[in-house]
Amino acid sequence: MKFLPILAAVLALTTATFSAEKYTIAMIPKGTTHEFWKSVHAGGLRAVEELKAQGITVDLVWKGPLKEDDRDQQIALVENFTARKVSGICLAPLDSQALVRPVNSAVKAKVPVVVFDSGVKTEQIVSYVATDNFKGGQLGGEALAKQLGGKGKVILLRYMVGSNSTEEREAGFLDAMKKSPGIQIISSDQYSGSTRESAYAKAQNILNRFGKEVDGIFCPCEPVTTAVTKAIREIGRAGGQVKIIGFDAGTQSVADLEKGDVQGLVLQNPMRIGGDALKALVAHLQGKPVEKRIDTGVVVVTKENIADPANAELLRPPLEKYLK
Repeated sequence: MKFLPILAAVLALTTATFSAEKYTIAMIPKGTTHEFWKSVHAGGLRAVEELKAQGITVDLVWKGPLKEDDRDQQIALVENFTARKVSGICLAPLDSQALVRPVNSAVKAKVPVVVFDSGVKTEQIVSYVATDNFKGGQLGGEALAKQLGGKGKVILLRYMVGSNSTEEREAGFLDAMKKSPGIQIISSDQYSGSTRESAYAKAQNILNRFGKEVDGIFCPCEPVTTAVTKAIREIGRAGGQVKIIGFDAGTQSVADLEKGDVQGLVLQNPMRIGGDALKALVAHLQGKPVEKRIDTGVVVVTKENIADPANAELLRPPLEKYLK
């Protein structure tokens, strides 16, 4: 009889060993240099820790293009991870159309795909985890209209053709502008390109033409916000003379908000995006039901609510805690 407790313990240990779950998951962002993607990465790593506490081991492989316009490299990454037969892929597509074929091929090869941040035009994915970007654009437009008192001349500096998330923000902004007949859009057909440098050059060009008359500018992502603010500062119209509403938090854009050169930032929750995408894929691999669309929320932060504790992690994600 004295051997029964020992036998029971051995059986329990054996069962735990064989029931342990381990997955290798590739997470492919649009790029790897901007702070937004580092926050997404940190969120994925936080989810890895949380899953480990539940007895689920995830080897998270983070790899993306250096620049956010390298569609060919992103396609190659999806194809390579598919060939490696990873457990699954979390992908932020650079182009909603160009990534359809590699995503469908991955699914056909039994490598499930969760898409995050920006959509892709296929129904084969497990789930789409992202901000409601159209709503975010609307909130940005409403914030700019409020700053301008419902009248003035504004510019929309777009990001890049094919980027689903920013295209939705831009559409949401234009939709909000319809509710303010006193606001005139004087430029909305220019694109910044994928880097701060290209955005800065484009902002300079636009301001050479409209710099003296523009009253407000909407920027659909962090590199555009930073570049536009710098260009406005250089023509001597910073500090609120030209109202700027940006999208996403970055070290420089948050500093510009605190200084008063930016009047508002529409903030996603990038750490939640990364974490929810990873958890959704793991749940699918475990055979659990997963919602087709997971909304990770969006808020507008201004100088009035910047000290709200609820916004602290959105403004300054704890990257150093996870990106070691």
